[in-house]
Amino acid sequence: MTKKLLLLSTGGTIASVVSDEGLAPGESGEELIKMLGRLEYDITVRDILELDSSNIQPEEWKIIAESIYDHRNDYDGIVVSHGTDTMAYTASMLTFMLQHIDIPVVLTGSQVPMNVILSDAPDNLRLAFAAAANCEPGVYIAFNRKVMRGCRSVKVRTTAFDAFESVNVPPVGEVTSDGFSIRDHRHPQPGKSQLNTKIDTHVSLVKLFPGFDPALLHAMAKNGCHGIVIEAYGLGGMTSIRRNMVAAVGELIRNGIPIITSSQCLYERSDLTKYEVGRLALLEGAISARDMTSESAITKLMWGLGQGMDVKEIADFFNTDVAGEVTLD
Repeated sequence: MTKKLLLLSTGGTIASVVSDEGLAPGESGEELIKMLGRLEYDITVRDILELDSSNIQPEEWKIIAESIYDHRNDYDGIVVSHGTDTMAYTASMLTFMLQHIDIPVVLTGSQVPMNVILSDAPDNLRLAFAAAANCEPGVYIAFNRKVMRGCRSVKVRTTAFDAFESVNVPPVGEVTSDGFSIRDHRHPQPGKSQLNTKIDTHVSLVKLFPGFDPALLHAMAKNGCHGIVIEAYGLGGMTSIRRNMVAAVGELIRNGIPIITSSQCLYERSDLTKYEVGRLALLEGAISARDMTSESAITKLMWGLGQGMDVKEIADFFNTDVAGEVTLD
């Protein structure tokens, strides 16, 4: 039986055309499909946005999530064409807004517009349709012959075709000379599909550097910041002398502001238990992001705060693997 798939077009480089101001989204989803030629799926197209992904914000996340949820029962899978710059953030947020989604949802885009000779767009879009037709339910990114869990994906290159990598877990699927192969990647927590787009955007993502003034964290809190993800050093170490980040973190947490600690290192985990500088932060109540991507950590924090979670509940939430975004063992 022919699989029924839905393409939700949102703009991005894949749909861009040349303008006097530079590349800008201009192709419709139908035009993208026409450029692919014959496909083995029954594809419906809906244009829901026409934006460079640098302009994709929480309001657009809600539009995308609602569109997916509203149409999930009518199709075997859904593909979202999207710009690359914020695709990992969108994929991560959709993971939390659409928990237990019961079909594959696959985001894709390209480094070069579809209408340019030798673009990567045709292969990426074909792969996305194949993933939407064959993968287990979940949110994914398909790019450069790889299918990755959305909440584990990071954009790591600005111009090369292998723009995305699956961080700390292998890709879900790959295209090789043997064809398209999918690993066994089922998530162990079944549940009823739900849409929940309530989020709190008053959060911050801070990269720690030598000389960072912890007073800036207090300034964020005084100006309405409700939670912070800190990309700390190595396994999660923070400055504890002179510019005492550890003390600032403790004070903020006691004032009801959750502080998530991740690593600046792209690969492997944060572990606050190994070094004194991490243990001190842990004792102050810092919450470890373990091996989560920064994109996944900040969107998980937004979603948790949007549910009205307090510091303890956020800590429990970050100790929960919702959809494969974190390794707890």
